[in-house]
Amino acid sequence: MTRALLLVERNLMISRYTWAMIAAEVLEPLLYLLSIGVGVGALVGHVPGLDDPDVTYAQFVAPALLATAAMNGAMNETSFGTFFKLRFERTYDTMVTTPLTVRDIAFGETAWALLRGAVASSGFLAIVAVLGYARSPWVLLAVPGAALIGFAFAAVGLAVATFLRSTHDFQLIQLVMLPMFLFATTFFPVTVYPRPVQLFVECLPLYHAIQLLREPALGHVSPALLPSAAYLVALGALGLAIALPRMRRALLA
Repeated sequence: MTRALLLVERNLMISRYTWAMIAAEVLEPLLYLLSIGVGVGALVGHVPGLDDPDVTYAQFVAPALLATAAMNGAMNETSFGTFFKLRFERTYDTMVTTPLTVRDIAFGETAWALLRGAVASSGFLAIVAVLGYARSPWVLLAVPGAALIGFAFAAVGLAVATFLRSTHDFQLIQLVMLPMFLFATTFFPVTVYPRPVQLFVECLPLYHAIQLLREPALGHVSPALLPSAAYLVALGALGLAIALPRMRRALLA
């Protein structure tokens, strides 16, 4: 991990000149919150399927957008960033000639994406609190929750990057990410679906990410959150298990 942190330090030094990209990761969910959570929320009123009638639509949507920000920040960093470093910039080819191993590179990139996703999510959480959409003090659990989401999707993005053949394949990522963003209970409860569709939605990784942040944000903290946390840990471990051997073949062949 000490060597992996050297890669995090390198990326941190470079990010001093690309801070606007991190700011954009905070701005995007904020625009969704203001336009849909607040704007459309004025027409929605009480969220159907919730026991608490005092929960506003903006309070319901904000944690989901926070989870989405953590997902996008981590996934974009490893999938797009790693692809260019691996295929075009050949950054890793130089790194493996140093004491850094492929495992160090994979762990370092995952840790950096996790950190970046957590920073973007924390910035968005601060704005949500200032706007008054933080319903419960348990919303602070969103910070470690966002870090776990960042780990899971960073590892998946790392694995995905090893399968990309060209920049055209980025569209395939969006083909999965965009529908998942729209239908994984970001804007409405899972109860609006028929039961067979509910079972499918409950298998989506973003659904578990949203549950992990939404429930504490609404003041519901219970052992029922543990399966979602375990799901994300397993997803991250699976992503690394796939990415590591493929990166070794690409860099050491």
